[in-house]
Amino acid sequence: MGCILQDLAGPSAVFSSAPPDDASIRVSPPVVFPYRLRLRAPLASELGSSFEAVRDWIKSLDVASRTATGSGFDIRWQDINTRELGRNRLPSHLILPSLDDALAIVERRVDVDRFAELAKTTLARFPMLFGWIARKPLTLLAHDAEWARILDVVAWFVAHPRAGLYVRQIDVPGVDTKFIEGRKALLGELLDIVLPNNAIERSATGAHQFELRYGLAAKPALIRFRLIDPNLAIAGLTDVSVPVSEFASSDIAVRRVFIVENEVTALAFPEVPESLVIFGGGYGVERLAAARWLGSRSVTYWGDIDTHGFAILDRLRALVPQARSLLMDRETLLAYRALWTFESASHHADLRHLDSSERATYDDIRLNRFGIGVRLEQERIPYGRICSALSQYR
Repeated sequence: MGCILQDLAGPSAVFSSAPPDDASIRVSPPVVFPYRLRLRAPLASELGSSFEAVRDWIKSLDVASRTATGSGFDIRWQDINTRELGRNRLPSHLILPSLDDALAIVERRVDVDRFAELAKTTLARFPMLFGWIARKPLTLLAHDAEWARILDVVAWFVAHPRAGLYVRQIDVPGVDTKFIEGRKALLGELLDIVLPNNAIERSATGAHQFELRYGLAAKPALIRFRLIDPNLAIAGLTDVSVPVSEFASSDIAVRRVFIVENEVTALAFPEVPESLVIFGGGYGVERLAAARWLGSRSVTYWGDIDTHGFAILDRLRALVPQARSLLMDRETLLAYRALWTFESASHHADLRHLDSSERATYDDIRLNRFGIGVRLEQERIPYGRICSALSQYR
């Protein structure tokens, strides 16, 4: 059984209120010495079952008080009465004269020395990290073994602001892609302090937007589409995924573009002359905004008949005003009542880009006129009904 240090647990150190002028790093505790440290003494019930362990604990404290670094520490005692063992004298507090004594009892002298060394090295390269080090000494220690490489990565960003490269292209000795990817949160804290404001995209937040925030190249968003006219195959390819920018500049030679949400539905989409089908990506439909050539094509959207399906249609039509909907009407919804499921969270905002029929169906669903949160997912509609609806395009 050992003492529980409730007021001074683990290594803790702060600087003074301003960075040191010289090369030395002064570490001072967030407490005033002499310091009164309360111990969790054994409960009366523990004395009977662990009497020998308690006695060894008291003996170890007594020995430590006389052999500790510095002037040692004093023990304050309290008397505890138990029915089985009578009156016993147990330690209740320690009086620690100095920081050295406190570090000795928690066995953190080495950590504090190492912290001072790491802080000195860091401030020699990046003085502006003074405040961060003062706030997060334990974070600094936790990354002790790799701290030099972390500083090297920070230095790379300082030397190459908004480089436009992929993480894989960052060339720092001893640092690989996984090293950076696994430490984005920590690197972000440091880079936010070290880099000038014009090197940071403040609107991009979180580790998933690390590349955008610090001007690196990010994995491009892709648009996947199928050419559903075999005569339009590209070098024999009909199922293609390309970056959004390439799709936007391609001006594919089709007359009609269909957009669907369900992957299997897109894969099974029937052949239609001079047409392609896009795997929509839900609310990611905004990715199509850059493809201005869609404005000169017949565009048809087919999504689930639910509030979110109509919300996606509304967003698409804001980008491509001539877009029409397919199988997203009251007749289709009511025809397959037995196949309805229910939304866990409905969309309730007013939608400005629906036509009168679509808006009426949307309102019926969001106002629960058919039941609470009803929906008809597109993959539940029989395949024959799809083929029939597409016959107008052949």
